[in-house]
Amino acid sequence: MAQPAWDDDPQPLAPDSAPLPQYGSGSLADLLPTLATGMGVPGLPAGIRELTPVDRACVFLIDGLGWEQLTAHPDEAPFMTSLLAGSRGGTGTPLTAGFPATTATSLASVGTGLPPGAHGLPGYTVRDPATGALMNQLRWQPWTAPEVWQPYPTVFRLAEDAGVHAAQVSSPTFQNTPLTKVALSGGIFRGRLTGEERMDLAAEELAAGDRSLVYTYYAELDGAGHRFGVASDTWRGQLMYVDRLVQRLAEQLPPRSALYVTADHGMIDVPFDEDHRIDFDADWELRAGVALLGGEGRARHAYAVPGAQGDVLACWREVLGEQFWVASRDEAIDAGWFGPHVDERVHGRLGDVVAAARDDVLIIASEREPKESAMVGNHGSMTPAEQFVPLLEVRS
Repeated sequence: MAQPAWDDDPQPLAPDSAPLPQYGSGSLADLLPTLATGMGVPGLPAGIRELTPVDRACVFLIDGLGWEQLTAHPDEAPFMTSLLAGSRGGTGTPLTAGFPATTATSLASVGTGLPPGAHGLPGYTVRDPATGALMNQLRWQPWTAPEVWQPYPTVFRLAEDAGVHAAQVSSPTFQNTPLTKVALSGGIFRGRLTGEERMDLAAEELAAGDRSLVYTYYAELDGAGHRFGVASDTWRGQLMYVDRLVQRLAEQLPPRSALYVTADHGMIDVPFDEDHRIDFDADWELRAGVALLGGEGRARHAYAVPGAQGDVLACWREVLGEQFWVASRDEAIDAGWFGPHVDERVHGRLGDVVAAARDDVLIIASEREPKESAMVGNHGSMTPAEQFVPLLEVRS
């Protein structure tokens, strides 16, 4: 006979039960090193074994285009849907973003070819150990010396040094940002405002060298998802537009080229009620002993006041542990959440407690993060909806 529900003793989710990103074999960090190695750039690992070398490669990163969201909308994205079976070298499978599945972290993983524990951008906001203040790694506030925060060379720079024509085609807004410097610098930057202009220029840059590595980017799909949700007409309209951009670029590929379409993360819509949105600013239990709250709703870093680390971990695990994977800093590192190795300079940027959502829930902060707390679409954790991203391929 089944036991009554009140006799159940649910256990917190174990940190090592979280579905890890495929670091080293099928994550975003493995993409550019694999492509560059195929062009003869030395010293980089070719982790994605399914990919065949090509002389000219263009990576088109569509912000927020998760695998699950793409596969659920074949009518809005007929061209990309036609490419799904060939994703990841013909295996018909996705890549994983890396943890947390958020833009600053993922762009750094793409550009440096390193997992978050090495490049050191392990969240939307993290503590700067040098100042004790929260650092927003997307907006780069407060300003921090980029080369100190992320000292490794980008794959674009290594490719350029090896004689590969390297170029980035994106919005002029991004040309001189610190995030671009630490994640995507190297080669030339060509700024264009419209998506159509970027596609046309990306094709030109591919043809500009016997070996070319080109990167282009589109952000507005992610913005529509955050504001209106991935179930909205606005998001679907953006997806239709992006599909046309991909086809436009694919039809212009010069000889000996490949186009790779990928994304930095997926996204889920989270309902606006107390069961799905836990407000840190209104919850005295979660606030107790916490000096700083970092990360974002589905991937939180909690920084404890001195001496309170154990109490914060115990409380967060008790309150959240059936819906979140809740780990201490050391547990998250040992479980491999941020990659197989975490650099010493990165340790203090990680929360004393790290919480990654399994269910469709958020830890919002209505007072200190009003804009983020009002978003419909969210991402950051290790669920398939957030982690899985396409690697669509078109060859000329």
